[in-house]
Amino acid sequence: MKNRWYKDPLVMFFAVGLVLFFIAGGIGDDERLNIEVRSQDIDRLAQQWSLQMRREPSTRELDGLVDQYLKEEIYYREALHLGLDRDDTIVRRRMLQKLTFLTEDLAVSDAPTGDTLKQYHQANSEQYKQPKRYSFQHRYFSTDRRDNAEQIAAQAVTEKGLLGDPFMLQRQYAQRSEREIGDLFGREFATALAALKPDQQWQGPLRSAYGWHVIQLSDTTPSRVIQFDEIQERVLADWQQTQRQTANEEYYRSLRERYQVQMPEPAATATRASAP
Repeated sequence: MKNRWYKDPLVMFFAVGLVLFFIAGGIGDDERLNIEVRSQDIDRLAQQWSLQMRREPSTRELDGLVDQYLKEEIYYREALHLGLDRDDTIVRRRMLQKLTFLTEDLAVSDAPTGDTLKQYHQANSEQYKQPKRYSFQHRYFSTDRRDNAEQIAAQAVTEKGLLGDPFMLQRQYAQRSEREIGDLFGREFATALAALKPDQQWQGPLRSAYGWHVIQLSDTTPSRVIQFDEIQERVLADWQQTQRQTANEEYYRSLRERYQVQMPEPAATATRASAP
């Protein structure tokens, strides 16, 4: 019988190892296989540990952090080598996000001057306008408790003895905007209340999401632009956000000009072109 050398276990072991070596790109890929752990890498790992654990890592713990760092780095490089980052929506979005963050960080790296923020505040004054506000009290008449709640509420405008029904919210409200009132009582009620004029007499009735109300509108505060000194921190945050958005738009515009995009022909055009 002939000696079937290729079935020898040692030969099979070396053959499989050679195949894996070529698959992993072991030949001519020395750069991928070299990992340099720098002192600043170890310092960063130690600092991250300290911030999380509120103490310095022990020697054993630091060795564990370095081992984990090496494991992640090796896995990361092998994943890239095998092309696992390609055609992956999550990886694609994360890389786009990181590039966007980098652009935004560069856009706000320099602190704006006070004059710059004041000019921004003035140019965007509508953004810092405080809406008109209303102070009022009300008496409530429930449509669940009464079949004639609207009629009783109408009588309560002139009859102070009609106190109304228990109400789950407050009886009095101070310095509330129309939007805030709408969130509490419904948009129809807020619009009707905003149309009233301040008066010590009871007015209404007004319908809300709960039933009917008579209103004593004691005061209104006109709309105004909030002064810069009152909201300087908010103006700074808004200016930074605007700078980030502008930087991203300009960066994309500059990149877009470098690319030539070929689009498929419309279906109708393609159909006509293929017709005899």
